[in-house]
Formats: sequence, structure tokens, C-alpha cells
Amino acid sequence: MGGHLLVDQLVAHGVRHVFCVPGESYLAVLDGLHDANIQVTVCRQEGGAAMMADAHGKLTGEPGIVMVTRGPGASNALAGIHISHQDSTPLIMFVGQIERGMRERDAFQEMDYRAVFGTQAKWVTEIDQVERIPEIISRAFHVATSGRPGPVVIALPEDMLVEYAQVADAPHYQVVENAPTATQVQSLGERLAKARRPIAILGGSRWDQDAVDRFADFAQRFHLPVGVQFRRQMLFPTTHPCFVGDVGLGGNPELMQYIRDADLILLVGGRMSEIASQSYTLMNIPVPSQALVHVHPDSEELNRVYRATLAINTSPIAFTQSLAALQAPAQPAWAAQADHMRASYLAWTDSLKIENPGSLQMGQVMAYLKSVLPPDAIMTNGAGNYATWLHRFHPFQRFGTQLAPTSGSMGYGLPAAVGAKRIQPDKTVVCFAGDGCFMMHGQEFATAVQYGLPIVAIIFDNGMFATIRMHQERHYPGRISATSLQNPDFAAYAKAFGGHGERVETTEQFAPAFERALASGKPAILHCILDPEAITPTTTIQKIRQQALRDQAKS
Repeated sequence: MGGHLLVDQLVAHGVRHVFCVPGESYLAVLDGLHDANIQVTVCRQEGGAAMMADAHGKLTGEPGIVMVTRGPGASNALAGIHISHQDSTPLIMFVGQIERGMRERDAFQEMDYRAVFGTQAKWVTEIDQVERIPEIISRAFHVATSGRPGPVVIALPEDMLVEYAQVADAPHYQVVENAPTATQVQSLGERLAKARRPIAILGGSRWDQDAVDRFADFAQRFHLPVGVQFRRQMLFPTTHPCFVGDVGLGGNPELMQYIRDADLILLVGGRMSEIASQSYTLMNIPVPSQALVHVHPDSEELNRVYRATLAINTSPIAFTQSLAALQAPAQPAWAAQADHMRASYLAWTDSLKIENPGSLQMGQVMAYLKSVLPPDAIMTNGAGNYATWLHRFHPFQRFGTQLAPTSGSMGYGLPAAVGAKRIQPDKTVVCFAGDGCFMMHGQEFATAVQYGLPIVAIIFDNGMFATIRMHQERHYPGRISATSLQNPDFAAYAKAFGGHGERVETTEQFAPAFERALASGKPAILHCILDPEAITPTTTIQKIRQQALRDQAKS
């Protein structure tokens, strides 16, 4: 039967986890999962399920698998597909579909999936013949993981899933790799030898711990300053003497200027899109003023926005394997500047120097978490100003310790934490969330309770959509509109689901509350009350408003 045949193909390709919201449109697949050696995580909303699958893809490099029902279910999942697309995460989504004979009649929950998902997925298809299930699923795994990874969407007509066929399983997929040429590696070495102000910027996907370690060794030998793109801190240890900071929102201004003045940028894996490029201001388009060596696994991304001086079509994994052949200079011309930028980074990330309005001091909270969390703790977040504290002050040290949407999607942190704990139960998993962000997928706390996943969600409650309020004050000072929130008692919310919950109002309360949350062995929520004026580590609502009013008076 088609539903069982599909599950057999997932097993053949090494799938161990499936995230889903059940639906009558793919009952035959659910029946196939009943006897399969695959863990099924039942979620409370399709967007959360897709985000859990995205977390799986980020942590493992293997496609996360999500299954949703047709129409409204697929629509809910689109948020997760958009994240997977923008973040270059391998993911495969299976969607129930109406019977083939009912097409184009606007049948119950009918959708044209190619039209709906066509701009957000690498490939969208529908399996019309049960005999083609192994072929199409094999292709889906290859498409999702090749070049620039991303999502694949496969629609499953309900009547096709109950048809029978005898067909062989497809062999386990293999990720296609292409290595840099010896000439390209030699050219990189020559350009580094001539450089006076170089920097490496790491981003994208197709990394693993070995690749991170190899690049760290290369940077050490060359005394090369290294930055990471927005929400890619796990690609280089922040404790490394060559690490100089993240290139994203709220970054160190001195680092941004260093990049603008650089004479060589080694961009590995990333695209330097809007956020990382500071709204496309760090490099000229189409021809940067800096020499650009761009390493990317997808040939279509090379020279698409920035014309590279040297374009190398390979993955970070393959590229880092070639770096051992390069001979480092005895005395790098940029060594003093690299040391200066490292010192600038350390000063920028000293959270104890930060004092914000209110009784809960975020600088001290971050210093405490830095002191107690293990190096392999997985930190997750969605979108909002609260995330700046995590990105700027948390010392990411290993690959696979960060789950954060470069797409800026709210609501991601909690389902990502659930997905991470589900597939890596031995890791400490901590979710950062704003009050607005948490409520977008807060129902997935029930999933954490159902599967006994002791994550810790830290909710920073300032009673508003703070990022939008910040922009509001900059452009329309004092004219508050549609950004205020009235929130529940999140500690009581946690207890209602069967978890652990506490309210934290002062700095002194945070550490013991966090320790009790870990010790509880339950999914936990710390409801942290943050002063609304503490809008970022560097400014307040009042200061933003006053500056905006001064600017208006001048204009």
C-alpha cells in the first residue's frame, strides 16, 4: 500500500524522527508509521511541527521530516517552510491531498501546492502514481541536501496512498560534494599573502563540527580575524583568539567599519544578505570594493548579488578540508589589527558593563548563564529585541548549539527547543523568547510535556511587541499604536500543562529559579518581568524617542 511504501522509503533513507499534526488526508501513512522504527512527535500546530523539522535539519544536516494535512494544515506550515528556505535548511514536508479525480473542483480543502509553495521550496511535486514513490522520495532527499539546502514539498493524493504496488526501495541518498580545485586553493593563498586587512565571514549551512574545527585551526595558523553572519554564531567558537564578532543586528560598530575597510573578505558558506550586510552597505553591489573570495555550495548563489574576485563552488565541509595545504605567513601583516579587533569584541561582549532600567539586570543574567551552562547547551530563540542579549553575550563554542531563524520568524524558539530535545535528549536546551514571540507557538509547550522533554523556556515580558515599538518610536515618536500586549501569567501557564513555572522580577531571583527549573526534570517556564525601557543593551525607549524628536525638529 502506498502509505506503507512511503514509510519504507523514509526508513531506507535513514529517517529516525517525524514531526506531524495528524490528518485524515494521509491516514495510510500514519498507519505505516505504526510499525516503523521511527519516532513520531505529535505537535499542536503545523507551523510548530515544521519548525521542529527545521531544527532537526539544522542540527543534523539531514532533512527534517514534517507531515501535515491539506489546506489549513499546509497553510499553517508555510511559516516553517519560509524559515527553511531563507536559512538553507534541508527539510521535506509531506502534505495530504484530495483524491486525484476531484481536482480543480475546489474540493474540500483543495490547494494548488505548486502555486502556494513554489517560491519558497526548492521543489514542489505531487505523487500521482504509487509506483513512483521510491523515485520521487529519493529525488526529494537529494534536492533538499544538495547545493544550497532547502525545503521540498510533496503532496500525497489520498486515493494514491491506498493503492498497491510492488517496487524496490531506492538506495540511501548521498549528498553530492564537489571539491575546490588546486588552482583555486593556490589563488586563495596568494591573495592572503598580499592582504593587509583581511577578514573571514562564515555563514550558511553544509557545516559540521569537523568543518568548524578545521576552519578554527586554519584561522589560528593565519592569525586571521573571523566573524560570523547573523545567527550563525555556532560556526566558530567565540572563545577562539581569532573570533571578532557577529555580523548581524546590533553588531559592534567597530567590526562593521573594519569590514568596510577590509582589502580581502573570505566569505564561506553565506550569502551576505540584508541583515548580515547591514542593508547591503558593507559591500558594494555588484562589484565590492574589497577583494571577495566567495565559497558557496550552490553555483547559482555565486555572483548572484556580489561579483566575486574568486568564486569557489564547494561546501564548507569540502572547502575546509583543503585549507591544510595552505602555508601561513611567518608574520601576518594583519596580526596587530586582528588582536585589536579581538580586544574590541571582548569589550563589546562584557555583559557586566551593561546596566539596563528595571529590577532585572540582563547583563547579570547573561553572565550567570555563561557561568553555568555547559559548552554543548543548545540555545534557541525566535525574533525580537530580547534575542540581542543572547546573540551578543552568549559564548557559543560548538556546532549544533544554536537554533535561531535568520529569516526573523517569531515563534521559532519554543518549537525549535522541543525538536532539539526530542532528537538530542542528553543536551541542555534553553529557549529565549519574548512575550509576543512565545505566544505565537506557545501551545507546543504541551508537546514538551507530552514527551517529557525538560527544556527551559525563559520568557522576557515587557508587555509589548518591542522591536516594532522601537521602530515606531524612531519614526513616529510617542505615537504608540498596535504594539501593547496584555499577557497571561506564564508561570501558571506552565503549571496548567503539567510543567514547572516561576515568576522572576529581580536579578537576585533569576539564578535560584533557573536552578530549580533544571532540577524539576520537567519542561519549565521562567516568566521574567523586563522593564519596557530596557529595549536594547545600548539604549532605552525614552532615548530613542528623544533622539527622534530632535531629528524631526531639525528637518
